[in-house]
Amino acid sequence: MGTADVEAVWRIESARIVAALTRFTGDFGLAEDAAQEAVAEALVAWPLVPPANPAGWLMATARRRAIDAIRRRTALQDRYALLAADLTVDSAVDDDIDPDKIDDDVLALMFVSCHPVLSPEARVALTLRVVGGLSSEEIARAFLVPVPTVQARITRGKKTIAAAGVPFELPPAAERRERLGGVLSVLYVIFTEGSTATSGDRLLRPDVAYEAIRLARTLAALQPDEPEVHGLLALCELTAARFPARTGPDGSPVLLEDQDRRLWDFSAIRRGLAALAKASTRGLGPYGLQAAIAATHASAPSVEATDWDRIVVLYEALGRVAPSPVVELNRAVAVAMASGPAQALAIVDELIASDRLPGSHLVPTVRGELLTRLGRRPEARAELELAARLCANQRERSVLLRKAATLS
Repeated sequence: MGTADVEAVWRIESARIVAALTRFTGDFGLAEDAAQEAVAEALVAWPLVPPANPAGWLMATARRRAIDAIRRRTALQDRYALLAADLTVDSAVDDDIDPDKIDDDVLALMFVSCHPVLSPEARVALTLRVVGGLSSEEIARAFLVPVPTVQARITRGKKTIAAAGVPFELPPAAERRERLGGVLSVLYVIFTEGSTATSGDRLLRPDVAYEAIRLARTLAALQPDEPEVHGLLALCELTAARFPARTGPDGSPVLLEDQDRRLWDFSAIRRGLAALAKASTRGLGPYGLQAAIAATHASAPSVEATDWDRIVVLYEALGRVAPSPVVELNRAVAVAMASGPAQALAIVDELIASDRLPGSHLVPTVRGELLTRLGRRPEARAELELAARLCANQRERSVLLRKAATLS
């Protein structure tokens, strides 16, 4: 077994292993460190002697590493004795690793990783590291930040959790519902970065987006009665379904109106629509409404045949339950398709007047498109050139500059 095999097992089992270790030790940071040490040991040992039960091997080794660390902490001798007794037979390890079981330990791990005491950046890094099983290098590549920055976020996050005395347990039902929004927002941030990278030379980072979908599926299995969990999963599936058509062979962006819809992933669309049906059981929340918008696109044979009036209504509903300038901007785009660019331009100009999206390239992008449709070419070119200057993603910037050049 080589490095790829170790990484594959770790990606699948990491959340369960770290969660179980945290429950046994009561120390989130220690558990994560011990698990990482087990992976390092596996990279050396498995090519020589492949284990019959790789997940069980990782769990047993990580437990031993945790016990070694606890042994060095003389103040924790009593806890060490309990843990040592728990390790008297390796068969207990096999019982703990059930590949078909997703238990509350993983859910508790998600809530710890996304705890409100952490900064948003730390929540994302910890979730990808301890729940997703990504390395610091993978997280750094995903968000285009230096590896030491990611490592510092993870270290500070673990220290913050320890200093705050965050218990490893599921919050009470009422508090869990309140904090679920924080967990969903972390997964949404991860998916959004994968679906449209904020910077760099790639429009899509599918590996990041698909990791968010995997985590969302896990959360949906753990919280099957929470509509917004299914709403987020539906949004991710329906958005990712368009990935195969969103870029050309050279990686350049392909706009929605130019996409070959035959390339869309119809299995992902079916999964997304099924998740949306579950989200609709008690009325749609913010993620469910966004998923309904994505479903309207996914169900349309072309841009022209899209039910833009329905999309406008859905954005209006989204604006009532989760108002934001980005929602208003997207509503303007839908209004332009349903009722014409003049009415949409008024919405965009109101956003500019209130300075609700300062420094964003999205506002001049949309304004440039609307002015182009209105025949106001010099103004449109100026807006698109401004958008290009503000855009950090090289692929998007090149599209904006090409559009501006056609307006000269």
